[in-house]
Amino acid sequence: MDNKPIGIFDSGAGGLTVAKEIMELLPNEDIIYLGDTARFPYGPRRPEELKLFVFEIINFLREKEVKIIVVACNSSSATAMEAAQKHFDTPIIGVIEPGARGAVLATRNRKIGVIGTKATIDSEAYLKAIRTFDAGVEIYTQACLPFADLVERGQTEGEIVKKEVEKYLKPLISAQVDTLILGCTHYPLLSKVIQEVVGEKVTLISSARETAEEVKVTLKRKDILRNDKNYPGHRFISTNSNHKFQELSKRFLGSEIKEVENAILSSN
Repeated sequence: MDNKPIGIFDSGAGGLTVAKEIMELLPNEDIIYLGDTARFPYGPRRPEELKLFVFEIINFLREKEVKIIVVACNSSSATAMEAAQKHFDTPIIGVIEPGARGAVLATRNRKIGVIGTKATIDSEAYLKAIRTFDAGVEIYTQACLPFADLVERGQTEGEIVKKEVEKYLKPLISAQVDTLILGCTHYPLLSKVIQEVVGEKVTLISSARETAEEVKVTLKRKDILRNDKNYPGHRFISTNSNHKFQELSKRFLGSEIKEVENAILSSN
């Protein structure tokens, strides 16, 4: 048993969708969440730059004595997971593999679509992960450049959003995918419009729930679940505007975070 907290980080508030699932699945666990809002978005950045950010944040969370780290960011998971897992002895879990596994289990016609940031799509991380579970699956990918920004601005419904979604998802609809991975932690907030555009027969896969399940399994296997039944104390940290982070938390977490700490990372 281990009462140390779970560390979670993302480029901004999007990873709160993962944090929410972990809180619901593991209600006794403490969580330390860091949103690197000062450097959002991660999607357009170079892989080398993202690796620098990821290592810096992992070192920051390790100083907080977390027992496991969840990379709740698809761009970071796609570009830096392997290097981070090799370098650090703390267990590190990303969002790519759980999402890929969920999609392979869900597909019926073995045609899977993946949408995400440029960094995530260019890395081909989902292609590799999906093919480890089923090498015969047809995979269609699409970088959806404006989606995360739309969510950050609070635009998750309406005609403008629908037109953007239709434009970017048209190739995947034409390919007749029956399963679509939402390869960015911001995208679940667009799921209503995305489902409307692709149709009810297409299964949407958000890696948040699958990632939470993997965290639970890992903590059980390593015998480091929290044994203190008192109400957990979660901490939320932002590298930029705390007010903006609190505002966004309502959308991603479902409730407003009362207190947000501030952290300045060396390369901010």
